[in-house]
This record gives sequence, structure tokens and C-alpha cells, in this order.
Amino acid sequence: MKKNFVLSHPKKPYQRLIEEAKNEVKQYIKAERNKALPEGADFWGFNCKFGQTADKARAIHEGDINTNISSAQSQHWKSFYLEVIPTPKQRAKRSED
Repeated sequence: MKKNFVLSHPKKPYQRLIEEAKNEVKQYIKAERNKALPEGADFWGFNCKFGQTADKARAIHEGDINTNISSAQSQHWKSFYLEVIPTPKQRAKRSED
């Protein structure tokens, strides 16, 4: 998902648009996690980028998406760009010390 979320609407309040964006991202991640994993993968990981525009987007952790959206809300951004790319990953083996 590569999307530019616009936070202005003639009939919807700003707070509602923020909640809709958070919910859309949450539903997307849930749907991607339910897809079948390729051979040799243990789980779905997500490469995420966040910023005011696609050019200014920086890499963030999947768990920090809502925090970044809330930060954009507190700064009264008119829009933000979010990129969430699912990637199959393997769990790292623990070293036995």
C-alpha cells in the first residue's frame, strides 16, 4: 500500500479523518497477514515509510505507524504519505550461549 492520505473534507471533522486513516492501515495489515506465506517464510514483515510527501518519507517501524499519524495530527498536517509493503521474513535463530 502506497497512499497519500488527505486530511481535509467538507463534511467530515479532522479527528474522524485521522481515525479512518488509522483504521484503514490496521485493516490492510490484518488482511496481508492472513495471506498464505511463501515457502520458507515464517511470518509477514512490513517495510514502512511515513512523511508529509513521498519524497520526504522516511523508514519507520510497523509498530510506530499510529504514533506517526498522531504526530501528524498534532502538527495539523493537511495530508501525509504512508507506504506499507509486506515482505515474507524468517525468524532469526537464537544463539545458544
